[in-house]
Amino acid sequence: MTTWNDLRPSRRQFLTGAAAFGLAGSAGILKSQTARAAEGPKRGGVLRLGIGGGSTTASLDPRSYADIVTITLGAQFFSSFVEFDAEHQIQPALIESWDVKSGAAEWVLTARKGVTFHNGKTVTVDDLIYSLNLHRGNSTSGVVGQTKHIKEVKKIGDRQIGITLSRGDSELINLLGDYHFKIVPDGFADWSKPIGSGPFVFESYVPGVSAKGNRFADYWASDRAFVDTVETTVINDTPARTNALITGQVDIINRADKRTVDLLKQASNVTLETGPTGWHAIIAAKTDTAPFNNANLRLALKYAIDREEFLKTLLNGYGTVGNDHPIRPGDPFYNTELPQTLYDADKAKFYLKKADLGNVSLQLSASEAAFEGAINAAELYQASAAKAGLNIAIQREPVDGFWSNVWLKRPFTQSYWQGRSTALQMLAAPYKSDSPWNETAWRNASFDKLLTDAAVEIDTAKRKSYVWEAQRLLHEEGGAIIPIFQDELEAHGNQVKGYRVGGIDSLFNGRIAEYVWLDS
Repeated sequence: MTTWNDLRPSRRQFLTGAAAFGLAGSAGILKSQTARAAEGPKRGGVLRLGIGGGSTTASLDPRSYADIVTITLGAQFFSSFVEFDAEHQIQPALIESWDVKSGAAEWVLTARKGVTFHNGKTVTVDDLIYSLNLHRGNSTSGVVGQTKHIKEVKKIGDRQIGITLSRGDSELINLLGDYHFKIVPDGFADWSKPIGSGPFVFESYVPGVSAKGNRFADYWASDRAFVDTVETTVINDTPARTNALITGQVDIINRADKRTVDLLKQASNVTLETGPTGWHAIIAAKTDTAPFNNANLRLALKYAIDREEFLKTLLNGYGTVGNDHPIRPGDPFYNTELPQTLYDADKAKFYLKKADLGNVSLQLSASEAAFEGAINAAELYQASAAKAGLNIAIQREPVDGFWSNVWLKRPFTQSYWQGRSTALQMLAAPYKSDSPWNETAWRNASFDKLLTDAAVEIDTAKRKSYVWEAQRLLHEEGGAIIPIFQDELEAHGNQVKGYRVGGIDSLFNGRIAEYVWLDS
């Protein structure tokens, strides 16, 4: 089978193809999300997505989603309980309204009327309850840890669901906007042939290769889903993905190469889209595994990374430096009082000596599956750490299967996280003790209590104080080395109109296919 990764162009082919489409000497147009076509949407055509972030081990089961290809396909085939807009605010979807009692432990959700599954069945409250319960109990879902406080889910009317929690959670409705929570028919389990109520009806899926869906005529959001067909091709190789866009083989790409983006911006047939996000790279050290259970070694590792070099070399300046917690600068709950950890070889040496581990050698599992430029990032870290007396060997891991075979298994590995709708969710998903995606195996009772107290706190100032303290604990004691937050860089052909950036995940929370139209 031939895949896009087999078609990776040489540098000569890339530049030749670029020149043919006006890359050399043609002034391109850099548009922001507010620069929209004046004309209204047009229906019809085939939208071709060429995106990185896919694997042959991936599934369309929403409990398993871990990267942007399946997140995007899930958004095509399934509807959600609620959705996020460009400002990270919750908007109704199949849940059209909600009420919460004082203390935030009792919720009532009201379902949208008149929604139809792709097989013609009307969506009912029973379907919504089943879909929510897929992520509870002994579920393998990535959000099962965040649903443990859901004590009861019951039908209280033809259109209403009652949810009782074991503790207050003022952000429960935000949790239901997570990309894992998709709506399927009651009892549904055949993920190889998904049935949803999303904008596009499933036609085909080859994991790590391609997928296809056709517009659903009865989609509940009648002001979306303009194209007739969406063809999604997995192109994990960045030059191949870029070349496919410039030569007109695809209409939209994600993860534009920040190191060559200035060249891409000159292409007369291409529009670049950019905006700040909560996406951040991580080097995760498992705090329950020697030698990373040594707090002084973890501090040495944090001082041994050159964040400014990462920002310049890996992101070409399109982003900000991180401070070893997952809340991005600019977030309203970002702790502005924490001192910024900077590269300091002398401090790294000091904490390494204090760790008293002798001549320790560390092995970092690195893969381009973790993020674009990950191997280069590992080499940069290796070099800066060596100056501080830290010996880091690089174990290159294959792209395919990285998330199932390496992540959460190796003691010292690269990964990344997209942002979440709130700071509290972003702290809980990777770092709460009972989270199944706690990649640093960091378990701290004080941290967990801060998250619990914040969840039930209505007063914004008090809530903020808990979140700030949680960031401080991670910054000082956690096993996550977070050097950079990146701006989102996506690109599309000029024939693509109505493009949106922003939100929680890239490709407008994976939902870009239902918003754009083609003018060709």
